[in-house]
Amino acid sequence: MGAGEEKRQASPINSCTPEIHKDGRLRCQYLHWRLFVKAVHISVGMSALGHLGSEKNKGCQNDCAAGCTGATAKHVTESFKAADLIINPATTLKEKPDPKGLVFGTVFTDNMLFVEWSLASGWGQPHIKPLENLSLHPAISALHYAVELFEGMKAYRGEDGKIRLFRPNLNMDRMLRSAVRATLPAFDKKELLECIRKLVEVEKEWVPYSTSASLYIRPTLIGTEPSLGVKKPSKALLYVILSPVGPYFSSGTFNPISLWADPKYVRAWKGGTGDCKLGGNYGSSIYAQREAMEFGCQQVLWLYGDEHQITEVGTMNLFLYWQNEDGEEELATPPLDGIILPGVTRQSILDLAHMWGEFKVSERYITMSDLKSALKENRVKEMFGAGTACVVCPISTILYLGESLHIPTMENGPQIATRFLNQLSDIQYGREESEWTVVVS
Repeated sequence: MGAGEEKRQASPINSCTPEIHKDGRLRCQYLHWRLFVKAVHISVGMSALGHLGSEKNKGCQNDCAAGCTGATAKHVTESFKAADLIINPATTLKEKPDPKGLVFGTVFTDNMLFVEWSLASGWGQPHIKPLENLSLHPAISALHYAVELFEGMKAYRGEDGKIRLFRPNLNMDRMLRSAVRATLPAFDKKELLECIRKLVEVEKEWVPYSTSASLYIRPTLIGTEPSLGVKKPSKALLYVILSPVGPYFSSGTFNPISLWADPKYVRAWKGGTGDCKLGGNYGSSIYAQREAMEFGCQQVLWLYGDEHQITEVGTMNLFLYWQNEDGEEELATPPLDGIILPGVTRQSILDLAHMWGEFKVSERYITMSDLKSALKENRVKEMFGAGTACVVCPISTILYLGESLHIPTMENGPQIATRFLNQLSDIQYGREESEWTVVVS
């Protein structure tokens, strides 16, 4: 829209405000308005409004995402169904790698999950087929405008031989929220999860026979409309690839890392997309990440605002175990205020800490000034990151405005970080029974 053009004011008749229902589908308020007008037409005989109320299948005119019940069946299929899954697996299989030599995200399994969507026909049938390159038009919106999202989850092989997923429903919840924010089509979370479960079942021999490795699962949803212009895409592709992985950091499992904190770079801001798992959030962070590495640090500690609030690390949420300003033993992490990614491991650590009931658990703002004061007063015990890729990772140093701040995590055990890592690992690998896991096979 040009600067001189007048914006068309939205009205209940021609505007659509989707609502997310408990089952993950989108519902259009246009339908509510249409039924209201129809009722008025019947009661007062307003024939002039008949075209609004009498067409039962007249859909939303604003290109709602799949699942909008105000849209015509011609344009929308609510979701693909796992019962319709077509499985044509690869016949030529690759050799499985040694789990001890895995480099994160460099080896992929034989098969992938593939589902297409279009505004014209809705979701197609899901397919499991041999892993292959994608054939994409060079004008698709994912390439030009970053209309895409992804998720990250893992499958673990337990000592009992069973393969488990860890809290996958939380990943599905987050993926749907990201899809809505990116104007990509909605889907039934349970159906997608069942398709993923079947993909892992097909690829079960790729799940490492190791308690220090796992099978990384990468669901991805991209806009594929072959045209230029910043708009909601009329075509999309959902696919899932799998990769056997070892430790995320080259330093190994549970070795401490250093962080670089410089307020000149910002990862996310209020009203933005920092709480969604969109590729644009990560691609734009690479420049700062390279600068961090030039200073000898493994990750960026992202700060926000004039007070230099601590938010999160490049691939992890952040936790501080300390004695707070009131002398209380506290586990603190920044709150979900729109600039923090709601991590599955983050939520799991908070849930475990509440179950233990041994110290105060807070979602609160912490500034670099707060941290420096606590370090000076010897109140900091441990600091660690948490995420699907690394699980729990101790932090030993923060380089902040030219000053190296030593975090005494390793000197204190680290007792709390180790305890979280052990219990999470016990659940993931089946050593501890938990309702958080879903058994694949």
